[in-house]
Parts: sequence; structure tokens; C-alpha cells
Amino acid sequence: MMATAGRSGAVRSRGASRLTAGERRASVLRAAMAEFAKGGYAGTSTEAIAVRAEISQPYLFRLFGTKRELFIATMELMHARIEATFRTAAEGLSGIEAMAAMGDAYKELLSERDLLLVQLHAFAASEDEEIRRAARDGFRRLWTIVGELTGLPEDDVRAFFAQGMLLNVVAAIDAAALDESWARACQADPDRFFAHHRAP
Repeated sequence: MMATAGRSGAVRSRGASRLTAGERRASVLRAAMAEFAKGGYAGTSTEAIAVRAEISQPYLFRLFGTKRELFIATMELMHARIEATFRTAAEGLSGIEAMAAMGDAYKELLSERDLLLVQLHAFAASEDEEIRRAARDGFRRLWTIVGELTGLPEDDVRAFFAQGMLLNVVAAIDAAALDESWARACQADPDRFFAHHRAP
């Protein structure tokens, strides 16, 4: 099947349906998630993202004005994915039960390695002022949502996020693959972690 470049700069196969601008933007963000996960902000080229998204580089810049804008949009997608996971997990629950359910769901979410790595790359790229602002905004929103969904005090919210950051590190280095005591101790068990809050 032959591919052609339309006037818009989008590359498409003959006979393929034409994507709307919104669909193309979503496609570019999926490509950006995969490429930024591999190379981070500094090490990823917009050319590689355009190739993965099957569009021309000029068309990519029509959708996202700069590489920084695209990276921040990818961060926003990552934060939205985490928020949606928390909201779904906590539905119908409150207090420590909601928090434990969100912990379980987040542990499962970390199997999406691209999402995990973009989160870590976002922290690493926060020397850039605009990226740092976006990282703060995303973290602030997640912190607020966890507090609202659980109704628990900030000490508990802090413990939840501390455990989450440990999960990030453990998943990033694939500590689960090691049969060593420190690696086993780092594996999260939400029921055990929150047990001291539960009623007897």
C-alpha cells in the first residue's frame, strides 16, 4: 500500500481514512509518549516523533508550536492518565479504602512503561522553567485529587505519594526481577502499607 503526503503534511496510505485535527493531535501525543520515554526531553528529536506519527515535521509544528510545547502536552496526558486511574479506583470509596484502591491501581498502571518513564523524564527536565511549572501543576493537581477523593489528612497524602515515588523507582529499575532482600522489601503491598489505619 503506497503512502502519500497531503497538503496538510500528514502522511497517509492510499485508501486510508483522513484523520481529523483532533485525532491527528492524539496520534502525535501517543508517538511523543513513546519517543520521549526512550530519549527524554533533551535526547528526543521532533523528527523521530514525526516519523512515528507518520506526519511531516512541519505539520507536527503546526499542531504543537515547539518541542517544549509538545513535551508539556505529553506531560499533561501522563498526568490525566494517572488522575483518571485514581478516580476510577476510588469510585464509591472513601478514606483509607479509597487510598488503598488507588495504590493498587497505580501499581498496575506502572506496567505502562512509557508513561512511567515520561513521568521521570519530566522531573529530570525541570531545570527548564516552563517544564518545571507544568510538573508542579500536575503534581499539585494529583495531590489535591487524592486529598479530595479520600478525605484524609495531608500526613496520609504525603505517605501515599512517598510510597508512589518508591514504586516509580522500583519499576524503573525493574527491582522485581531481583531475588534479593532489599528488592523484595521495596515491593508495595497496599493492604499491608495501610493496615495501621484500618479498623480492627
